[in-house]
Amino acid sequence: MKITKSIQQCIDACLACAFACERCATACLTEEEQLPMLTRCISLDRECAAVCFTTAKVMSMQGEHMEQLGQLCAKICDACAAECERHAQMGHCKACADACRACAQACRQLEMVA
Repeated sequence: MKITKSIQQCIDACLACAFACERCATACLTEEEQLPMLTRCISLDRECAAVCFTTAKVMSMQGEHMEQLGQLCAKICDACAAECERHAQMGHCKACADACRACAQACRQLEMVA
């Protein structure tokens, strides 16, 4: 089975989001003075990265549950974006929020096509 354009866009967005989340979590850990208020951000970054990597992998193999996983990925990306937007004054959080929003949109577009 051939990977459609919408699946490939979702895979690309998931990978970009996962990398942005990993960068954000790492950068947040260096914010020593603000670390207590960033714990939820770091936790959601790590969760989002894990789900995005998994979603990209399952979509690349066109797994049986890729649509459901895409829906879950969009919800987790929305939660991560909302938390990162609270800290948007930090460039890494702003970049992460943007990547999360793009990923959620790509996952939802997949639902419309599927």
